[in-house]
Amino acid sequence: MAISREFIQDIHDRLDIVDMISSYVSLKPSGRLYKGLCPFHGEKTPSFMVYPDTNSFYCFGCGAAGDVINFMMRIENLDRMEAIKACAEKAGMTMPEEGYDDSLAKRRLRLLSANREAARFFNAQLNDEKNRNILEYFLKRGLTPNTIKKFGLGYAPDSWTALTDHLKSMGYSEQELVLANLTKRSDKNGRCYDNFRNRVMFPIIDVRGNVVAFGGRVMDDSKPKYVNTSDTPVYKKGAGIFALNFAKSNPDKRLILVEGYMDVISMHQAGFTQTIACLGTALTPEQANILSRYAEEVVLCYDNDEAGAAATERALRILARTNLSVKVIRPEGGKDVDEIIRTHGKDRIAGLISGAMNEVEYSLAALRYRFNILTDDGRLKYLTAAAEVLADSTHIETEIYTTRLANEFGISKDALLAQIEDARKSLKRKRAAQQRKEEQKIISSSFADKNNPEREKKLRAASAEERLIASLMRNPDYYKKLSGKFTPEDFVTDFNRRVIAFLIELIEGGYSTEVSMFGECFTSEEVGSITRIYLNGEEAANTLKECEDCIEVIKKEKAKSTDGFSGGDITDEQFADFFSKKNKDNE
Repeated sequence: MAISREFIQDIHDRLDIVDMISSYVSLKPSGRLYKGLCPFHGEKTPSFMVYPDTNSFYCFGCGAAGDVINFMMRIENLDRMEAIKACAEKAGMTMPEEGYDDSLAKRRLRLLSANREAARFFNAQLNDEKNRNILEYFLKRGLTPNTIKKFGLGYAPDSWTALTDHLKSMGYSEQELVLANLTKRSDKNGRCYDNFRNRVMFPIIDVRGNVVAFGGRVMDDSKPKYVNTSDTPVYKKGAGIFALNFAKSNPDKRLILVEGYMDVISMHQAGFTQTIACLGTALTPEQANILSRYAEEVVLCYDNDEAGAAATERALRILARTNLSVKVIRPEGGKDVDEIIRTHGKDRIAGLISGAMNEVEYSLAALRYRFNILTDDGRLKYLTAAAEVLADSTHIETEIYTTRLANEFGISKDALLAQIEDARKSLKRKRAAQQRKEEQKIISSSFADKNNPEREKKLRAASAEERLIASLMRNPDYYKKLSGKFTPEDFVTDFNRRVIAFLIELIEGGYSTEVSMFGECFTSEEVGSITRIYLNGEEAANTLKECEDCIEVIKKEKAKSTDGFSGGDITDEQFADFFSKKNKDNE
């Protein structure tokens, strides 16, 4: 075993799962449970539940589930051993000196070390006289030597193997460099070559101070303009945020979100050190959830072009699913904040920030670009669209903006309010339909489980197997009376057969049968499926007689399967009985 089961159990005994998850997610009591917005997918209605009595969590929207270790793995993008270490530290425990496999952790440390040395290599190129033009490029962009040093900026030489050769001379293997995406391997001849060549380099540093990735930009109009590190064992592009390591400590709990590396760096140099950029083409739900850990308000300031407007609209939709307050800046006076600072100075930026619009103001302002309000038809279309915007606002916002619009366009405020009320009813119907669709998706996902692909076709057998698994997890003492009546080989589905075999091993060894113990032999995704089985079994098969009935069904289905019959059809009555239990409110 990598880590003793006793050590894992001790972690769970010492860590309060509600306290730990609350440091990442805003949780509210809901009966004996706690509820919040899932940090692993975007949502407006909370479907993320924490179960203190079982030290587990489950999201009914995306299926993310498990214990404190699984949560730490997902939220911090750690492997299991690193997550165990992080949880142990939070619990005030010291990791065992021997007896566990830390090869994955060591591999990550090697990749982080290679990235750090690569950053040093790129930065050192600026001191080479032959690369004087590169340093001048940064200086002409208005950056000071201190700023260049602070962000660790550098240059990737116009060479196929300069970085690869340098890192290999320091003892890094080609396999490690390929895994870190610093090096690529040719499909034709298998030779390795540098991923970044003839580009100015921007190291991407996580909140712990580790260099996890790079962005490389050309200095002319050649394509592609940017080359970025792909996903690696130490970096997930959809969760990457540039300069959060600097911005996270701002006391005003506000983050300014811009588009590019140079925008961020120029803003920091001008004193706006709460500025960040989300890497990739658009803000992701995962990035939005990360921002909510470090801020209470986000100010959007994307480029002043059509693409920037589209990115703003998308970001508003995603940020609406968080508890963040959102404002928007129109970067007037330049195409982006970098150009505005260089052209007009930092005071112009300060003025734009102080005049940032809330979401309603921005949406109403954006509509004016779509319609010609100098014509009657344009005004009618604008006011109809404005009513739809205000239908999703608070009553106070509605009162303020309807008064403004009525005065500006010389129309009856009551008429505008009536239009808003019609739009509000329509929006309510659409959301109800969407919620029903999402609920149906959740119910349907209980048929199909990617970890148990046989489940959907062998539902009768799988449901009986899961009821038995859940019952034995909750009542391990039942096993003594049931052990002679079934074996794992009686199970029809492969995944459930693995689960019951490991569960029996735990019971016979006298270990805890909580979800947390399954992380030893199952992936994080598989632990999610086991958590679902455990939680859905709360109202099922909790007596010996019911367990015996499940065993009888399992054996009959096994016989059918062996004889070549499908065994997957169930009656309407059985279907209704099974899912009436499954769809009960878990609160």
